[in-house]
Amino acid sequence: MRIIYLLIATSLICNCYAQEKGTYINFRIFPSDITQTEPVIAVHPTNPLIMFASSVTINTTTGFKSEGVYVSTNGGSNWFGSDTCKGSYIGNHGGDPGVAINNDGTLILTHIGSLFPGVYSHYSTNLGLSWSNAITITSQQPEDKGSTTIDADSNSPYYERAYTAWVNFTSPYPVLCSYSTTSGQSWTPSQSINNPPPARCSGGYIKTGINGKVYVCWAGKANTFPFIEDFVGFAVSTNGGVDWSVTQNAFDANGINGTLPTKNNILVNGLPHLDIDRSNGSRRGNIYIVTTEINLSPAGSDPDIILHRSTDNGITWSSGVRVNQDLQNNGKIQYFPSIHVDSGGGVNIIYYDDRNTTSDSAEIILARSENGGVSWTETVISNHRFQPKPIVGGSSNYQGDHISLTSAGKKLYAFWMDNYSGLYQIWASVIDITTLGVRETEQYPPEKFLLAQNYPNPFNFSTIITYQILTDSYVTIKVYNLLGVEVVTLVDGLIKAGRYDVQWNGSSASGRRLHSSNGLSSGCYFYRLTTSGGTITKPMILLK
Repeated sequence: MRIIYLLIATSLICNCYAQEKGTYINFRIFPSDITQTEPVIAVHPTNPLIMFASSVTINTTTGFKSEGVYVSTNGGSNWFGSDTCKGSYIGNHGGDPGVAINNDGTLILTHIGSLFPGVYSHYSTNLGLSWSNAITITSQQPEDKGSTTIDADSNSPYYERAYTAWVNFTSPYPVLCSYSTTSGQSWTPSQSINNPPPARCSGGYIKTGINGKVYVCWAGKANTFPFIEDFVGFAVSTNGGVDWSVTQNAFDANGINGTLPTKNNILVNGLPHLDIDRSNGSRRGNIYIVTTEINLSPAGSDPDIILHRSTDNGITWSSGVRVNQDLQNNGKIQYFPSIHVDSGGGVNIIYYDDRNTTSDSAEIILARSENGGVSWTETVISNHRFQPKPIVGGSSNYQGDHISLTSAGKKLYAFWMDNYSGLYQIWASVIDITTLGVRETEQYPPEKFLLAQNYPNPFNFSTIITYQILTDSYVTIKVYNLLGVEVVTLVDGLIKAGRYDVQWNGSSASGRRLHSSNGLSSGCYFYRLTTSGGTITKPMILLK
């Protein structure tokens, strides 16, 4: 038996790290012949059926640039809108949109200028069918990676106050912000949050939390080429953005600002994104910041997704947690994370990943933690892969700088850009949180004898094994280590014909365990289905 399994290990070890391809429905929210990139998304504060998305849009024939305005009134199932915001002055739309929805349904759109420097705002009271003229938030030149949010907490003293943040593109490059109490019809004069910063800032990601608190994070850049993100700065306001408590260097980072040679030299960054736990659970108020880093533990020698958390309102921060669960230093690349904490306190992060494909390609993976970022389960949510490349008509090597994730009730909504259709477009997937990590069982008779690849794979203790049998049979499913030693029996009995899911928790006593769970080390294992109709064996990998 041991010799047989060693032979199996030799032939399958190269596939041991494969993760099951996602089976989620993917769709373009607004199919067109205009390039779309950098999606952002907002959900109505009290009516989750209403959603407002935007993107950078580029007509690659004429070079015309704008912001797409896309609206759904049925929870993201269908979308309508335009690839061009019609708010005057139409020639001054420079992209980099931020979006928000007020409680009365007013849509707020911010963007940078094209012909004239600055940050501008428009609003719509008819779900984007028409837009106001531009309102100037600042006429100073911004860096192009700011963000916009709104206080959607009805218990907040600043309920419905909209905020936008950006970095001033003039030395010493501080983070600035402005807010609106009039549904985007007017904005306060821009205010410096951290002037003077210890290093040039980049980003400016803003979010609201509990009891009216507002949070901003940004990257402090190294002063030598390639100007990587050297540390993360953080600020909090407890009086609606009027005053700020600033930590110029909250924690060290080592970002990936530059290009990815294996992906046609697209520009990438390691800019931080944040979110706050607004649930009523034990981690309410936790703040999470995610970055892409390299060559700084726990990141390895290739780009990894790294999470830091604060449980004391940003005063102190945890050490980094590596979110992607593939083997460290395996040459695989993860980048452009987007983070969202759902209403149940689950921490969700999506990102591009190439662990399952060639180095010139990518797909979208969702990592989810239900224990505050301590451990993660990963799911492939894109049902196709694509080859990243620079966008025609964009700046040098530009592919866009971020993707987006949000939730409503028990559903996650992921948005990203890829060129699978032949042109960069905004793609989306809707994920039922209650089914994550659980594969749906078929309700009709199975058509073939099957043992599916475990899901997820690699896994951190818990994984799902799906099998189906054509006739009633005595069934066993056993797990073996690389030496062919049985470590657990998961199924042992008479089973009716059908399709079944079996969960194995490598840290518990599930199944008839022959060895203590403390003895299970990270590595490759094999699971074997045996029935009267035959035997199938597959590899899987446990990561502690």
